Amino acid sequence: MEHDLLLGIDIGNTVVKAVLFDQAGRQIARHGVDGVTLKPAPGMVERPVAELWANARAAIAGCLDKAGADPGQIAAIGLAGHGNGLYLLDKAGQPLLGIQSLDTRAAGLATELDERAGAALHDICLQRPWPSQTPVLLAWLKTHRPEIYAQAGTLCFAKDIVSWQLTGVRSSDVSDMSGAGMLHLPEARYDADLMALYGLAEAMPLLPPLLQPTDTVGHVTQDAAQTTGLRVGTPVVAGFFDVVASALGSGVVQPGQASVVLGSWSVNQVFAKAPLRDPRLFMVTAFGPERFANMDNSATSAANLEWYVRTLIERGGHHDDPFAQVNALVGQAPVAADDPLFHPFLYGSRQGAHRRGNFFGLAGWHDEGYLLRALYEGVAFEHRRHLAVLRAAGAEISTVVLSGGGTRSSYWPQMMADVLGLSVTLGQAEETGALGGAMAAAVGAGLYPDLENAVAAMTQTRASLSPDPERQALHDRRYALWTHLTTAMEPLWSNLAAMGQP
Repeated sequence: MEHDLLLGIDIGNTVVKAVLFDQAGRQIARHGVDGVTLKPAPGMVERPVAELWANARAAIAGCLDKAGADPGQIAAIGLAGHGNGLYLLDKAGQPLLGIQSLDTRAAGLATELDERAGAALHDICLQRPWPSQTPVLLAWLKTHRPEIYAQAGTLCFAKDIVSWQLTGVRSSDVSDMSGAGMLHLPEARYDADLMALYGLAEAMPLLPPLLQPTDTVGHVTQDAAQTTGLRVGTPVVAGFFDVVASALGSGVVQPGQASVVLGSWSVNQVFAKAPLRDPRLFMVTAFGPERFANMDNSATSAANLEWYVRTLIERGGHHDDPFAQVNALVGQAPVAADDPLFHPFLYGSRQGAHRRGNFFGLAGWHDEGYLLRALYEGVAFEHRRHLAVLRAAGAEISTVVLSGGGTRSSYWPQMMADVLGLSVTLGQAEETGALGGAMAAAVGAGLYPDLENAVAAMTQTRASLSPDPERQALHDRRYALWTHLTTAMEPLWSNLAAMGQP
């Protein structure tokens, strides 16, 4: 039997997706399972860890059923998953705690750590502390939930929970670990001095074996095969931090290419052979020898739209396709220079967890379409600001490739081109994260010699969009006002945050 298929599993903050591809990157079948988000207190965003595997099992089984393919055709399985947050197994390998990367409970600790050791931390890992960063959350847990901290046996990331259940092997890869500020860069290795700076010197034993993204973790066990329909012995490859996977799945692999992800997070990254050492950048992720993604990111992208849809559009469950309803509303609203503005800071911003989302400039003639278009534009403005930071740090941006769930919109991608003032390319694949995971599997299984060959063979361009000169000029004017408003709001956001403190 020919082993000519690849399974990519993408574990997001909410949905777990299993997608089957052929060796040309063509999607054969997909099945996704939505998860539960828990908000036990303001600023806390968690998920049941055991549910990750339950949803992954259902997603894999559903995908295989839809494909009607023999699981023996699958050459390898590759993973992608959201980075940071905090996932812990206990000493017996059982689920202990799952915190998503939208969590802000450790904002105060992140500020304290940054003031005390931020420069020293950046010297080692090229990242300063921030609220949802994995080691900051672990340090918060050590202080505020010592009984849970004492039970911890292995620190993982979302995708690693699934690979552990598939193979019985605990591990992680360099892209997730470096993206969480837990590796010495550029060497991409664990560092005891780094952990000590976080106040976690005793936590070194929690760190699992460290793999390259295309390394094989292990093979599908008998138990995992029985519950998923996979073939026993199928290789499972470590995979990527999902932002890197999405970039690869959209066709980005060469230095100078910028990957912009309209996902839950505003992800803006430029691939390079060497990391940029600039404290203005959010992070640098290593994903192989001389493979680095220089990034400036924040939780300010499509998570805002998801909140709007879940909170307002879906109220009462009266829309069968809420995101189609959103696009219809955006398309109906006429455009004017004095339309409302939106700050996409529902989950804080790169400049601080104290920032909040808000609409500005509402008038009685503005309906829901205006609000939603302002939300689209505010998200695009923050992406523009992030790219400016990357350029200022020395990143060379030759092209922009757009990916993420927001690219399914019939309006948002063109708005991104107009706001950024750059031509934007859209990859053919919709499930770019899963495809990136499948590429890791393809290289790990020896189907392609390296990622360059895998990307060339497995991606295609869906569309190329150029800025509209009139819209670009309009957005330039509004961006200047939006930036001024952001500065003016800063003391008010700070005062509001102080009012909420005990």
